[in-house]
Amino acid sequence: MAPHFVFPKNLRALEKDEEEEYQDNRLSVQNPIDVARLRPSQLEEFVKGVSFDLSDKELFCIEEQDLFDRVYSLVRGFSSLTPACKFILVESLRSNLSVLLPNVDSLVRVSQGQDDDEIPMLDRVTSYRNAFKIYTFFLLHVILTEESNTVSGNNTKVTATSRKKQPVNSWNWELQRGRMLNLIANSLEINLAMLFGSSDPDENYLSFIVKNVFSMFEKAMLLKDSETKDALCHIIGACATKYHYTEQSSASIMHLIHKYDFVVTHMADAVAFADKKYADGTLATSLIREIGRTNPKSYVKDTSGAENIGRFLVELADRLPKLMSTNIGLLVPHFGGESYKIRNALVGVLGKLVAKAFNDVEGEVSSKSVRLRTKQAMLEILLERCRDVSAYTRSRVLQVWAELCEEHSVSIGLWNEVAALAAGRLEDKSAIVRKSALNLLIMMLQHNPFGPQLRIASFQATLEQYKKKLNELEPDKLSEGVKDGVPSDNDSFNGDGEVDDAKAEEVTYHQPESLTDSLPHIEQEIASKDSSVPDVGNLEQTRALVASLEAGLKFSECISATMPTLLQLMASSSATDVENTILLLMRCRQFQIDGAEACLRKMLPLVFSQDKSIYEAVDNAFITIYIMKNPLETAKNLLNLAIDSNVGDQAALEFIVGALVSKGDISSGAISALWDFFCFNVNGTTAEQSRGALAILCMAAKSSTAILGSHLQDIIDIGFGRWARMEPLLARTACIAIQRLSEEDKKKLLLSNDSRIFGILESLITGFGLPDNIWYAAVDKAITAVYMIHPTPETLAADFVKKSLISVFDGNRGDALNNDIVSGNFTVLSTVKVAKLSRYLFVTSHVAMNQLVYIEYCVRKIQKQKGNKEKIDSEGTTNAETQKDNSINAELGLAASEDAVLDTLAERAEKEIVSGSSSEKNLIGECAPFLSKLCRNFSLMQKYPVLQASAMLALCRFMIIDAKFCDENLQLLFTVVENAPSEIVRSNCTIALGDLAVRFPNLLEPWTENMYARLRDPSVSVRKNAVLVLSHLILNDMMKVKGYINEMAVRVEDHDERISNLAKLFFHELSKKGSNPIYNLLPDILGKLSTQDLQKGSFCNIMQFLICSIKKDKQMESLVEKLCNRFSGVTDVLQWENISYCLSQLSFTEKGMKKLVESFKTYEHALSEDSVMDHFRNIINKGKKFAKPELKVCIEEFEEKLNKFHMEKKEQEVTARNAEIHRQKVGNIEGFVMAGNDGEGSEVSDNAEGNDGEVIKMSMEGETLSLDDESTSKLVELEESSGASSEVTEQEEGETEIQSLRVDRKGRRMKLFSSTYLRHD
Repeated sequence: MAPHFVFPKNLRALEKDEEEEYQDNRLSVQNPIDVARLRPSQLEEFVKGVSFDLSDKELFCIEEQDLFDRVYSLVRGFSSLTPACKFILVESLRSNLSVLLPNVDSLVRVSQGQDDDEIPMLDRVTSYRNAFKIYTFFLLHVILTEESNTVSGNNTKVTATSRKKQPVNSWNWELQRGRMLNLIANSLEINLAMLFGSSDPDENYLSFIVKNVFSMFEKAMLLKDSETKDALCHIIGACATKYHYTEQSSASIMHLIHKYDFVVTHMADAVAFADKKYADGTLATSLIREIGRTNPKSYVKDTSGAENIGRFLVELADRLPKLMSTNIGLLVPHFGGESYKIRNALVGVLGKLVAKAFNDVEGEVSSKSVRLRTKQAMLEILLERCRDVSAYTRSRVLQVWAELCEEHSVSIGLWNEVAALAAGRLEDKSAIVRKSALNLLIMMLQHNPFGPQLRIASFQATLEQYKKKLNELEPDKLSEGVKDGVPSDNDSFNGDGEVDDAKAEEVTYHQPESLTDSLPHIEQEIASKDSSVPDVGNLEQTRALVASLEAGLKFSECISATMPTLLQLMASSSATDVENTILLLMRCRQFQIDGAEACLRKMLPLVFSQDKSIYEAVDNAFITIYIMKNPLETAKNLLNLAIDSNVGDQAALEFIVGALVSKGDISSGAISALWDFFCFNVNGTTAEQSRGALAILCMAAKSSTAILGSHLQDIIDIGFGRWARMEPLLARTACIAIQRLSEEDKKKLLLSNDSRIFGILESLITGFGLPDNIWYAAVDKAITAVYMIHPTPETLAADFVKKSLISVFDGNRGDALNNDIVSGNFTVLSTVKVAKLSRYLFVTSHVAMNQLVYIEYCVRKIQKQKGNKEKIDSEGTTNAETQKDNSINAELGLAASEDAVLDTLAERAEKEIVSGSSSEKNLIGECAPFLSKLCRNFSLMQKYPVLQASAMLALCRFMIIDAKFCDENLQLLFTVVENAPSEIVRSNCTIALGDLAVRFPNLLEPWTENMYARLRDPSVSVRKNAVLVLSHLILNDMMKVKGYINEMAVRVEDHDERISNLAKLFFHELSKKGSNPIYNLLPDILGKLSTQDLQKGSFCNIMQFLICSIKKDKQMESLVEKLCNRFSGVTDVLQWENISYCLSQLSFTEKGMKKLVESFKTYEHALSEDSVMDHFRNIINKGKKFAKPELKVCIEEFEEKLNKFHMEKKEQEVTARNAEIHRQKVGNIEGFVMAGNDGEGSEVSDNAEGNDGEVIKMSMEGETLSLDDESTSKLVELEESSGASSEVTEQEEGETEIQSLRVDRKGRRMKLFSSTYLRHD
């Protein structure tokens, strides 16, 4: 019989050591051969000989010493073999083992029939066992050797397609590896008890197999091959479960999970395979117990291990939900641990269990109730975890709820509770939680059980009808229920207000599609007030339907109530908030949630966002909602948007439409449909829709100017025709369309409709066909259109001004009116219509502004022509003589003089608009003095506020045009902007100040303080415009940040949220400029705010916001020193508190803490205040968190120093205060003359007892001393502190006799004869 084979520690251990004496009979290598020294031909012959022997002889011939030595030699030198030799050797070993396995089963049957001849059978079993172990050992060693070579050689993995191209007898390692491991895995399924003589195989065999298989799990590339991975999982499952190698396997699995993140899913597969293959969950239970026994604190330090363990638990719950549900109690205590990753995992586990562990309907009633209670407990934990301290866990819980909704695992009864929870999390401080909450609401809408339409009105109407139906079905039960105090229509709800699932399912059975499918029919019946609602069945089904409708109504109301929050989220600084909010609003619109459409309109201004993701989200949402396949529907959606949008939304809409036209998303069919609406070619089109269609066409014309050219005549006929009287804004829109015409279309318009179009515009400007509220907007665009298309617009504009002037008064009365205004009499003005005068001022000022723009346009046109000419000259298109002339002109400076002449002419033209020269008079210049006098007559302006608004607007325009006129009227403008009773006038003037500051910065610089003063205006509109104007000027470097920036800081806490947000946005943008100007401004802002009458909370919020905008550590460190220095010379306690608060809000570094300690002398005098000390304690607590050991010792010493100094200062203050009070008291006491008789003393004592704590009077020689309890105690305390003493003796319970001593001037103590008794009840 051959020696038995024992698995060695390694391959080399099989070689026999001469020094080692083998006590037992083990198979070892006697004569190894170094195959690396063999020539290729010899090696090939050697391999073929071994293969022939293995195939020709018995299966257990491998235990023969010679063949064993030769196979060992080949396995040891496997790396040096050629691919063909490798293939031959591996195929021989693999085929022999594969044939051996079924022979073991046949051996069992033979052994059972040959009980008499046991000895030969035992030898045969031993031989089979030896061969089995040797083949397994050599195959595993080949796998390990080849894998190590593959990793070291960086060989690429062969794909599945390349495998198919390989010849059958070629060396394909991935294919061979899978076959070999599958063979070893299958070997564990045979009757090993026969081979090893016991139910479990040899410990040495199992440990060898398991050890090497787990080592293969450490190779990520190897696990990517599904065949290999499945074989490894099979081996692990069989060893751990079938052969009870559970404890060691569990330890190895835990080690691998902690160490490698890529093995998590594979380990879960192995554990799940063991459970399903052998119907034994021992391995899974062992792992769960091991994880449950682990100290939760250990996961805090091992974050990667905690994450891997968590993933493993979730994967295991997904694969084995029932087994996990029975062992979940072992893991629940970890919810109290500090590792949020473990809590996240447990939340995921509960979600998997709720979705999968309770789906079976079989079993007894008692087991069903237990499962339902378990499920309910899990759901309660999930609800509770939404308030977890970690944002990651809160986010994960919401994600789990979304998964449950998607899998329809949330009952109707729990639906509204989850919806309310998600709605509340929309205001979470963490962005990831808000994102998960938004996604949960999207998922709940998508999978809601209430139907495709969630209008509140529809639900209410349907619910009311079915409640009436329910009352008709149970009149008797209803009355009994009311008597008993139990409302019968809520019977379908359980005690927690949840809908009974069984009844909800019953309703679903009878209404398979949705609850709202019957709503149109119901609404028709409500409208006709005839017949009854559709019958859904018996009483119980009606009750269930009513309960479901109530739940649906509540859900719809809950989603609708989130609209204000969603509006805030659309203004969030987080891009994910905005993107997911838009997605949710789109889903709400799909389900017709109340308020969703209006909220979606608010997303339009977000197209101007600099964040590309937000722009794309808005763009995609706009296309999805408004751009339909049907061009007519698209046109209708767009024109309705134009009709309902405000000014800001129209600007955003114009931007979107222009971009969509450029990309081709708005088709030519949609453009044609818009023209059909404008031309009233669509039945039922209104004038308002026509105007909306033209507005969209004007927006599209910015990207494609040819759009308007095809309907020029329609624009004139419809835009200024009879429809304009029905829709006054149509004329204004038509004027915009004329402005947007291409140059060719403008020429075409002048050729065909020259006199007509200008006649129409003139009648529009000088006529009275439009109401006042529309006229101003229309004339604005009409005058601009004239300057855009007329070859000489100044001549036509002059006619407009003249005719407008004539419509007000003739020349003579104009002089009279001027004199009237100067004198203060209103005789002539009373005969002039204020509306006409206002229109005249508007036309004059607007013509003046357009004339200024026209002059600048002409100058740019000339410069452009000159530049083109120079460019042509530089390209060599001119002759040599011309080039010579140009060079001579350049040397003489004639080219520069041409530019100077052009600038001089432009400057002169601008001045002539308003001022003109002393000898010449111009049309608009005549109006300027009159306008100035009109605006200075404040009593007249107060009498006619509409006139004041128009006059001041005109005055501001003239000031913008002419510097001299501006300088003359600046004081008037600031007087009006401060004192005008109309907030419209003040707002207009505030906006004009911004324009003036841009055009004439030097003139406005002395008035900077007055401009900042507009931030304190009582009107919200004025303050908002002031914030906008100043933000624009400062952020664009048109105004320096002066010492009045504290006024802008106060607006951070403005009562109006819009102003507050604008102020915050200003400081946020300001912090991005340069090296953050807020750093330099902060100390000055602090000083100014400390002197203002601000509430403490407002001050703290402002400073906290400003300090948070400073991110650099160096700036924080410098601020520590700057703020500490501000303590010097400050005696105001409030300023001490404010400075110390700002210090406490800084982010301290090690250098910052050192600077604070070094600056102790600057603030030591302020440490007597408790509030100041509290802020310093906060700084110290913050410093301890990040401090290193050395710095921590320094901080603790600093803390002791602060506390000691604080107590000393407090004692000094108390002593000084007591001394002052004592000095005053002693002065009063010395004036008393003491009387020493016992009768008087007893009389005083009786009086004191009778009053019992009231005012005690002591009569001393005609003078009265009044002392209450407090003053008496103070007197005693003062005398003790001053060196005097008091003798206190107990008289009786509740009474104390205080015998006061008087100190004379020589320091002698003199005892008073009168005693005071104080009762302490």
